[in-house]
Amino acid sequence: MCSFSSSSSSVVVGQIPPQHQVFINFRGKELRKGFVSFLVPALRKENINVFIDEIEIRSIDLQHIFKRIEESSVAVVIFSELYTESKWCLNELVKINERMIEGKLKVIPIFFNVTVSDVKIHEGDFGKNFRETKRKCQGDSDIIRNWEEALNSIPQKFGLASSTYRTEYDLVHAIVQDVKKLLNHIPEEEAAAAKANRYRKVMEAFLSLYSSGSSPCTRHI
Repeated sequence: MCSFSSSSSSVVVGQIPPQHQVFINFRGKELRKGFVSFLVPALRKENINVFIDEIEIRSIDLQHIFKRIEESSVAVVIFSELYTESKWCLNELVKINERMIEGKLKVIPIFFNVTVSDVKIHEGDFGKNFRETKRKCQGDSDIIRNWEEALNSIPQKFGLASSTYRTEYDLVHAIVQDVKKLLNHIPEEEAAAAKANRYRKVMEAFLSLYSSGSSPCTRHI
């Protein structure tokens, strides 16, 4: 359990655009009612638009969840011992990994009472649960391969481990600060991408004009 004080210090950053959404990927009622129940309001307190699947029974179409991932700019992936019990979570992770590879999503992996090795090479209870989930899906080799690729790829990003923080409050605070930093870099990246795109279009127009036999430097009388 952790509590929050209004006097806690925070990094001063710019205003976060409301359209930039954070998707939280996690598994388990204990996390939902414990750590995640503190993380979500801490993010929303900073005016960060958070999406979390509020329904414990996974009755929503997975495509609806995928759409929320596509709308997001940052994903916070909370790996825990029970994470790999859930095919749903693993399928979300595959989608997150796809968006990350495309450069359309920033990802912050959180190792909550598990290690990076547990996740990458499937050790401990995390690995045991994953092997059991794979056993139940032996006929879906493509799906299993996608799970394995995502579990290897996501932990390579810089993440936060609960074991390095004295309290859950400290971990929550660190996550909030990292999310804010990422969100504030996004407008700069978008501006740089827009500038590069304008330059590309100018060059394409110039080359098209040049290849047609007309020089932009020719004076017509």
